[in-house]
Amino acid sequence: MNELELGELLLTFALVFAFTYALAFLLSRFRIPSILAALFVGIALSYTSFSTLIHGNPDFESTFSFLSDLGVLFLLFYIGLQIDLTEMKKSSSDIAWLTLFNTIIPFIFGVMAMLLYDYGWAIALVIGLTRMPTAEAVIVPILDEYKMLKTRIGTFIIGAGVLDDVIEVILVGIVSIWIGARTGQSHGGVLGLFAGIMTFILLSWILYQWMPRILQKWEPKNLSALMIFSLIILFGFGGFGEYVELGMVVGAITAGIIMRPLFEHEEQKGELLAKTTQTLSYGFFGVIFFFWVGFNADMEGFLQEPLLAIILYLAGTFGKLFGVLLMVPMKKMCLKEAIIVGVGLDARLTTEIIVAQLLFSAAIIDIKLFTALVAASSFTAITVPIIFSLLIRFWGDEVYHEK
Repeated sequence: MNELELGELLLTFALVFAFTYALAFLLSRFRIPSILAALFVGIALSYTSFSTLIHGNPDFESTFSFLSDLGVLFLLFYIGLQIDLTEMKKSSSDIAWLTLFNTIIPFIFGVMAMLLYDYGWAIALVIGLTRMPTAEAVIVPILDEYKMLKTRIGTFIIGAGVLDDVIEVILVGIVSIWIGARTGQSHGGVLGLFAGIMTFILLSWILYQWMPRILQKWEPKNLSALMIFSLIILFGFGGFGEYVELGMVVGAITAGIIMRPLFEHEEQKGELLAKTTQTLSYGFFGVIFFFWVGFNADMEGFLQEPLLAIILYLAGTFGKLFGVLLMVPMKKMCLKEAIIVGVGLDARLTTEIIVAQLLFSAAIIDIKLFTALVAASSFTAITVPIIFSLLIRFWGDEVYHEK
């Protein structure tokens, strides 16, 4: 990248942040989270010459993509800092039931949709798996803006989302190995996958249990040292999570949970660094992340394969919502809580598109199904944050219950 291109890149950032700032100011008047402004700006600019400028320059595209990934890391690291495992354990049984319903019902609906289109059992089972994931990175920042992270709704969404990620990785990982036999994308086989997951869990548990004792001898002396140590944990677990195919979402949240006791022990320094992390996450990285989500949303796919895209969308959406609503007769949630949680858990993003790309690259699915999968995922990534925000705005006071 030469000096002229660097100048253009910096000006594109200035443009994105300027539009986001202006729109966020307007949205704040209607109590809509400002972080959604970047999503709307991304959607709008994707239909202008700005799209050609970004996608036409590999350096620009890779820079935005990398900063978007960092956005996921920092946003969910901050969320991990807010999670109290002791409090979450009190709802562990309810979270387990929610995760079960939240994954099985969409899976069944997805399989039925594919069988309806005569795609056969093998593809039907794989596509059913793509109805299961939840993209916490899209929803959790909105929870935070509404100060609902430490409520029952926040606990359910984060807890079920993380468990859903683990189940999703195990199932989709097996599918990836099957695909890898034809594409060369997988590494390590089933044994390697499970070994990696178990190593990740063991390392997380050891650091969570022993971190306070370890740092009694090597305690960070100032705020800069504490920040550097936090980044070591964040990037280490984010990278390790990606390597063992758990994903950086789980890695970032785990890093935050591990660092929480240290931040509490450091008191003033920990509180200041937590606020700094929050500001950096929502003021810079989060803006890039939500902008990139909107900018890459493929809404034209709905026009190319409208019926199949709608069926795939409804299979996931109604599957998630129906699964969560089963918690109401079990007296685990009230109706409005269940609807909000069901909508929140319906956010889908990268996993669905990655699996679709792998299947298409291996010539296992046709262009019709691939286009519909991407379109359904894109539509969900855009609509769920909006609907979720509106539901919390109108019902927030009624369902605001501390854990």
